[in-house]
Amino acid sequence: MTSTTAKRFTIEDYHRLAELGFFTEDDRVELIRGEIMQMAAKGTAHTNCCRDLLEELAGLVTGRAKLQCQDPIILSSNSERPITKDKEFLDTA
Repeated sequence: MTSTTAKRFTIEDYHRLAELGFFTEDDRVELIRGEIMQMAAKGTAHTNCCRDLLEELAGLVTGRAKLQCQDPIILSSNSERPITKDKEFLDTA
C-alpha cells in the first residue's frame, strides 16, 4: 500500500497560482490551513446577519477599532488569531 501526503500551499503559493491564472474570475476559493477550499455561496440570511452584526458592532467599538466584513485577511502561520499591521497578535480574550 502506498501512502500519500496532501500538498499544503503557502500564501505565496496561493497568490502565485492566482497570478498564473490557475483560478478563473468566477472561482470562489480561499486558502485555509494550507488547503484551497471552495467557498459557499452567500444567501439572503447570511447577508442580513452580516449587515445586522456590523451595525451592532459599530456602536460598540466606535473610535476603538475598525471593522471589516468578508474582506481577505492574512493570519500568522502559527496562530488562528488575526495579527495587526505591526505583526502583534490581537487580544481576543
